Amino acid sequence: MIEYKLYLKNAATHYLYIDALIKDFSGEELEIHLPAWRPGRYELGNFSKNIKKFEAFGLDGNALSVRKKTKDTWLVHCGDCRSIKVTYSYYAAELNAGSTFVDAAQLSLNPCNCLVYVKECMDFPHALTLDIPEEFDIATSLRREGKKLIAANFHELADSPVIASKRSQLISMNENGISFHLHFFGECQPQEEKIKIDFGRFIREQIAFFSGAHFEQYHFLFQILPYKFHHGVEHTHNTMIAFGPGYHLMHPGSYQEFLGLCCHEMFHTWNIKSIRPIEMLPYRYDTENYARTGFVYEGITTYYGDKLLFTSGVFEEATYFHTLEERITKHLHSFGRFNLSVGDSSFDNWLDGYTPGAPYRKTNIYDEGCLIAFMLDVLIIHYSKLRNDLRWVMKELYERFYKNNIGYSEADFSDLCSKAAETDLTWFFQKYVFGLEPYEPLLKDCFLKVGLCLQKVHALTFYERHLGIKAVEFAHHKKITMIAPFSAAWQAGLSIHDEIIAIEGFLLKNDFQHWLNYFSAKQSRVRLSVLREGKTLEIDLSIETKGDHFYTFSILQMPVSEKPIEVGQTALRWRTSNA
Repeated sequence: MIEYKLYLKNAATHYLYIDALIKDFSGEELEIHLPAWRPGRYELGNFSKNIKKFEAFGLDGNALSVRKKTKDTWLVHCGDCRSIKVTYSYYAAELNAGSTFVDAAQLSLNPCNCLVYVKECMDFPHALTLDIPEEFDIATSLRREGKKLIAANFHELADSPVIASKRSQLISMNENGISFHLHFFGECQPQEEKIKIDFGRFIREQIAFFSGAHFEQYHFLFQILPYKFHHGVEHTHNTMIAFGPGYHLMHPGSYQEFLGLCCHEMFHTWNIKSIRPIEMLPYRYDTENYARTGFVYEGITTYYGDKLLFTSGVFEEATYFHTLEERITKHLHSFGRFNLSVGDSSFDNWLDGYTPGAPYRKTNIYDEGCLIAFMLDVLIIHYSKLRNDLRWVMKELYERFYKNNIGYSEADFSDLCSKAAETDLTWFFQKYVFGLEPYEPLLKDCFLKVGLCLQKVHALTFYERHLGIKAVEFAHHKKITMIAPFSAAWQAGLSIHDEIIAIEGFLLKNDFQHWLNYFSAKQSRVRLSVLREGKTLEIDLSIETKGDHFYTFSILQMPVSEKPIEVGQTALRWRTSNA
């Protein structure tokens, strides 16, 4: 058993002080580990970089010899001791949904960041005592005895964030016999009745989706921030969400974004926290957990995180279609889709999945996986003649794998999809999941199968559509953020991060688009002055209107007169098949 005590000395330093009492072990040496990553984010976090002054003592107070074995493993020479105390401090200055943060106003704790573990003791109970001000409220799904929090094992502890703060608002509700608690920390004015109605709808829809739930309580821990922010991390009995700005929480656009984030993270309670790929059962906290099934655990969650808000009546059709259009746009504007499949991008997420990384190298498992899920859903409905859908596959994963405590493989998921479709879908996975086949033709066909059309929408600006440049305003100039391969900009030798400062000798004053419109009417080429790495370059650029880059699609209803009967039936099944 391990008992932790957490306390502060000077909260302004952002250091959290931790004592870990490790009891009843055998052997003269003890390996003590700190997680290298946290579930929910598929990259190494190397949290040991935040550890200061790691020491170990016998219960008699005598110091024990400590030697660092790896970047996040310490070897303690215990001698005859059978219980020891480890002490260290953790620098907790990053505030988001997955990190640990302390200041004078709060302790926001992700145990997976900062609490050490012993592999031989992981299945034993772990207890956590918070030495915090009396006026602090504590929000957590862990069992509580005052300020002592108790977990059945390290896995539960690592999966159970805690917020302790002097400022909180609580909304509680009951759905299907399950207690839900919404804890708001930070400046905001949540509208309780509206929130209860909307959360109640998508909660009931998710429980109906899986025909039940494996938990008796669930906590939404909201870290409401005073600035724009969007981040969520899933856990089995709770989710931690950082969102802002608080003054816009209930404004329609922000509130829809907030609901989408909450629905997405709760769906993870089934999909990844329970239904888990074989590579992550159990989690290995000390190394990468490589898997090519990110299109399942993140892509399908993204798909249903949006869609269940629609089928439950929280989102209107136009709102849901707008979210799908955003996914399509991100897909079309991600040129990495030509170079690395969504399956292989899942594997490589451990390299740079949360940063732009090398241009054109990889794709996004959330957005690409969402479109994969949509196409699978429609194809299964179509080929099975309305008998099955993607929900059937997810329920089978829940019943066969989660309830038998086994992880699924790539082949397991593919086989279930083929069984649901009543035809072999191996071709789909070979081409679209693990291959580089363009989505566009099949995506259009799948939308037609549910009575919807994709209408091409051209980029609004001349430089995006015809030159293949995406750019942002930067000190009155244009700073390039993306260049379409083989576009006029690409062929002219422009580069990402170039700052366009003049056109034909005229200094830009946030008017690049106007100058392009002007010159395109009188000539076919222009001279750009570009600032690159401290040097000024002159670049000759074709501005002919042949290119058509950075387009997207809008979703439109197929005219009723053009809908065959089978399309209407498929569309109805797709719209109503989730509960």
